[in-house]
Amino acid sequence: MPEQALTVSELVKRYDQVTAVDHLSFSIERGELFGLLGPNGAGKTSTIRALMGIVPPDEGTVRLLGGAPKQVRGRVGYLPEERGLYAKQRLLEVLVFLAQRKGLDADTAHENAMRWLERVDLQDRAQDKISELSRGMQQKAQLVATLVHDPDLIILDEPFQGLDPVNVNLVKEILRELQSRGKTIALSSHQMNLVEELCDRIVLINHGRAVLYGPLSEIKRKYAERTVRLRTGVGTEALQATLGGDNVEHRNGVDIVHLADWEPSDLLRRLLDAGIEVLSYEVATAPLQDIFVAAVQAEAA
Repeated sequence: MPEQALTVSELVKRYDQVTAVDHLSFSIERGELFGLLGPNGAGKTSTIRALMGIVPPDEGTVRLLGGAPKQVRGRVGYLPEERGLYAKQRLLEVLVFLAQRKGLDADTAHENAMRWLERVDLQDRAQDKISELSRGMQQKAQLVATLVHDPDLIILDEPFQGLDPVNVNLVKEILRELQSRGKTIALSSHQMNLVEELCDRIVLINHGRAVLYGPLSEIKRKYAERTVRLRTGVGTEALQATLGGDNVEHRNGVDIVHLADWEPSDLLRRLLDAGIEVLSYEVATAPLQDIFVAAVQAEAA
């Protein structure tokens, strides 16, 4: 069984009469890039605060890197959705201070901070005050503050917020690099295309409960449209004659075959038996954005 970097077991968090997190359970494996998703008001932020030891759970347990949140705080990096760097202080000073608060000595903190500033192209702004940086620069600075002490577990809440496409790609590269070094990353974002691109497994929380949980590939198969996108050596009319006219349509330069009661392997076999050259064959899956909306709506109903 894979080693767990983070385990949430039957977590409950209440605020007066409101249950924000309702017996939530999930785990994240070491070295995994994991998606922590949910609509506004779903209990996601309360879950993250419980993970960080900011608020205590009313029931259940949270374990990070084999210990309680407060015991392993120095090995965890946390990027909150609400940004909070010291606006009137100089960027490098803030980063060194935060790294030292996490246990690094002054020289190592300075070295790490400068290396990360260079990585995100902020080395020339090291002596600028935080307030003098643009919104996108402040976002990158906040990410550096999360990573400067070289944490083993990284929890990121909306890390792409305020970034242009170039810097979105930069952050994606950094996350992949961190994962390749064995770091564990929990990623919370409303940008479903980025979650879909980066994460192998997800949990979708709604009303404090896990609505979807598991490998993204399996979840996408569950919500698949049961269609196949085809390019063949024959035209659409020939496909319609072979498979039945109602099952085939031509859309955006490819032939779309509606599977009905067939399995994808049955369709491929039928095409090959008919002597049709198959140039491309793709079983369609639903985008994560559509799955997110469908799962939330179904759970509400």
